[in-house]
Amino acid sequence: MRKTSIMAMLCLALMGASMKSTQAAELKILAGGALTGVLGDLAPKFERETGHKLVIQFGATPDLIKAATSGAPFDLGVAPVDVFQNAEARATFAPGPTINITRVGFGVAVKAGAPKPDIGTPEAFKAALLNAKSIAVLPASAAGAYVTKVFERLGIAKEMDAKALKQTAPAGVPQAVAKGDAEIGVFLTNVMTAPGVELAGNFPGDLQQDLVFTAAVAAQTSNAAAAKAFIDFLQSPASVVTIKAKGMKAG
Repeated sequence: MRKTSIMAMLCLALMGASMKSTQAAELKILAGGALTGVLGDLAPKFERETGHKLVIQFGATPDLIKAATSGAPFDLGVAPVDVFQNAEARATFAPGPTINITRVGFGVAVKAGAPKPDIGTPEAFKAALLNAKSIAVLPASAAGAYVTKVFERLGIAKEMDAKALKQTAPAGVPQAVAKGDAEIGVFLTNVMTAPGVELAGNFPGDLQQDLVFTAAVAAQTSNAAAAKAFIDFLQSPASVVTIKAKGMKAG
């Protein structure tokens, strides 16, 4: 009797493993580069819990638009809202509203141990930018585009362009500051909480704005259920804890 019961349990376990293997999907995800830290923590947890495999392509907004419209297959996007504001890119995702996953504001970073400039008011912020000998930025991104608009609002776009050290990936901004190549970095605050740098402060007053990262399932995916499951996972209480720990806000 006991032997029969054990055999039945083993059969059920094998059937469950087989079903999990059959249902497991490989999801190709287009994701904003500023989400590298968040998804780096969350992706393995999702894979362990579901058996799905995640292949994440990180990139700045222009790269993600290009990837979405290239014709290459993908399953979902977790990207700056600017990606979905591009009509051609939006058409590659399923119709209906996107789901906001996280958001983060902008700030200024200096090398660890260096004096922190006063950026508490728009006037002080402008003076700090003008006084800096070099500035690390990432223009070719949704975040970088907003930074450029702020420079324009302050009337110092030409001066900033002359001293800008233009990076090609989000991590390059704090790295340039940490190495001493740039005196300050101007970008998303979560990206600037990196080794070798310290956050001097956030953009002051109405110059501050959150960059929103939103999610949607690809229109042509054959793994819609798994893609939706990942979006649900990103909204779970446990994922929200990770998002906040990485210096971002949920939703």
